[in-house]
Order: sequence, then C-alpha cells, then structure tokens
Amino acid sequence: MMVAGIGSRKDVSARDVLAAIETALEAHGLAMTALSALATASLKQDEEAIFSAGRELALPVIVVEEDALEAASSRTISRSNLSQARAGTPSVSEASALAAAGKGAKLLGPRTVLGPVTCAIAISGDAA
Repeated sequence: MMVAGIGSRKDVSARDVLAAIETALEAHGLAMTALSALATASLKQDEEAIFSAGRELALPVIVVEEDALEAASSRTISRSNLSQARAGTPSVSEASALAAAGKGAKLLGPRTVLGPVTCAIAISGDAA
C-alpha cells in the first residue's frame, strides 16, 4: 500500500493539493497510479480540497485520528515547530502517511513542500 499524506494551510485549492502530490511522486520517480490512498490528520477533515483531490484521483481519503498521528510522529523526518504547535506532530503529512500505511510503514523521504501544501509518501511494511 502506498499513501500520500497531506498537510496544508487553511482554504487551499484542490489544484494545490494535486500539484503537491504530483511533485512528491515525481521526486521518487513514481506515477499517480502507484497510490492506494490519501491521508490527512483529523484536524484537516473539513479541508474540502483534500477530499476533492481524492475524488478526482478516485482514491479514498483516510482521516487519521489524533492518537494514531501521535504514535507515528516519532518516525517523521521533517520537523516543523508550527505543525507541532497546531497539530501536535512535527509533520502532518508525514505522520498521516505513516499512520495510514499501517504497521511497519516507511517514508520514501521527507515531505515535499509546494506552496501551502505538504505531501509525504509512505509505503506499508509489506510493500517494502
């Protein structure tokens, strides 16, 4: 399973989200078709652009609850003081991707930042 974790500022566009996903995948030499799902933190569950992007890609959007986000936080690569203060994790995109990809998941690299959106790619332990 391959998951794109999404973090964003408020009121981003679906175009912003899709561009960040595409940029992150390109950084790892992957196609959009490699993805199994999108993921984001529960505090972003009202961010319509993330769900619009999921619909456009025909992928489910997994909303990661706070406890799962916190559990994955120690395995993030990137560290944002703002993210830590607002979301309780050093990287919403990385922690969301890790949590959604399941036990043994690994990040392919640090999150990609494209304007107001961050995207991190994680693969499940059984795909490694």
